[in-house]
Amino acid sequence: MTDTIFALASGAGRAAIAVLRLSGTGCAEVVRAVAGGLPQPRSASLRRLRDPASGETLDQAVVLWFPAPRSYTGEDSAELHLHGGRAVREGVSAALVSAGARPAEPGEFTRRAFLNGRLDLTAAEGIADLIDAETAAQRRQALRQAGGALAARYAGWAGRLTRLLAHQEAAIEFAEDDLPNDLEAQMRDGAAALAAQIRAHLDDGGRGERLREGLWAAIVGAPNAGKSSLLNALAGREAAIVSAHAGTTRDVVEVRLDLGGVPVLLADTAGLRDAPDEIEAEGVRRALRRAEEADIVMAVFAADRTPDAETLALVAPGVLVVANKTDLAAAPREIGGVAPLAVSARTGHGLEALQGVLTEMAAARAGLSAEAGLTRPRHRAALLDAARWLDEAVAAPLPELASEALRAAVRSLGRLTGHVGVEDVLDVVFGDFCIGK
Repeated sequence: MTDTIFALASGAGRAAIAVLRLSGTGCAEVVRAVAGGLPQPRSASLRRLRDPASGETLDQAVVLWFPAPRSYTGEDSAELHLHGGRAVREGVSAALVSAGARPAEPGEFTRRAFLNGRLDLTAAEGIADLIDAETAAQRRQALRQAGGALAARYAGWAGRLTRLLAHQEAAIEFAEDDLPNDLEAQMRDGAAALAAQIRAHLDDGGRGERLREGLWAAIVGAPNAGKSSLLNALAGREAAIVSAHAGTTRDVVEVRLDLGGVPVLLADTAGLRDAPDEIEAEGVRRALRRAEEADIVMAVFAADRTPDAETLALVAPGVLVVANKTDLAAAPREIGGVAPLAVSARTGHGLEALQGVLTEMAAARAGLSAEAGLTRPRHRAALLDAARWLDEAVAAPLPELASEALRAAVRSLGRLTGHVGVEDVLDVVFGDFCIGK
């Protein structure tokens, strides 16, 4: 935390502009050494950058200065907007090292922002998700989290829990003082209500994690049902080999799709049948396993053939049944008791309707909403732990045991945002009760 750090904030490679960020207590001295002085705070200034050791001119760049605490990290920070050539970047980086800075470790800027109280852990994770976002829905979810939507919800719960703990501690430590008689009952009612709210929040089917990581979709069906052609049509490119020879696809072929802002990894699988050789049999096993694991399963049948038993066995509620090759024959009215979606991968007939249905299914599985949801297993584990400790507090036979359970629940919630401290409890104790004046 005492070092001055720097890193390339823009993308690597040849570009018009490259941005180097600096942060740390010695940031001002480093910028003065390289840029010949500090610009006005938060104002762009064109400066000639020089090597402090040799005096050689390295670049003419725009310099921005952000004095603490009004910066991303909460420390003195600066940005150097350079020309994007590799030689310029490397020369200025060497000059910064010569002036006393060091290259930053991965995530060190955001780590310092957290340690300096500029953001909490959930917001830091939201920033990471925002950088990795590939679709509009992922971007919206990451922005909500980076903007503090999750932190605000958890801070509200933590405040309620802290108050419950403070009142419980007061009832134990200051029993002889003039305190309300129903503090114990209030604690149990409040703990039960909070536990119910946390469990309702957890009961989201993992939608936030699904949106962040992307959904899995699998195309399954008999050989020559047109699965590979369908995958290519949905992907808009020749991703899978198409052949009239049965058993062409022996391994899983995957493409990434953006379905209404939800990232989906769509997999074409080996045709379902009694495979004649060991390699194809392994492909069939992988196809069945992928169908079991997928969020969306598309069972594809050829309209000009009798539905095969292997694919029929996979038809169940939630499975999308597709009748392909309707350019060769009319789609049957029902397959496995379900009205199929009629398409032709060759002519494009029905593909728009298929994409619409897939988009609706993806949105339902990912649970798109305006509210911030859980996005990581870490969040889920901490909340489950907090709910369990709240149950312990409600059922505790002794006030001291209830107090210890509430304290554990506070720690569990604190792990979500990274804020855990006894001072919060003390503030409530001495703020709510005039004990000893």
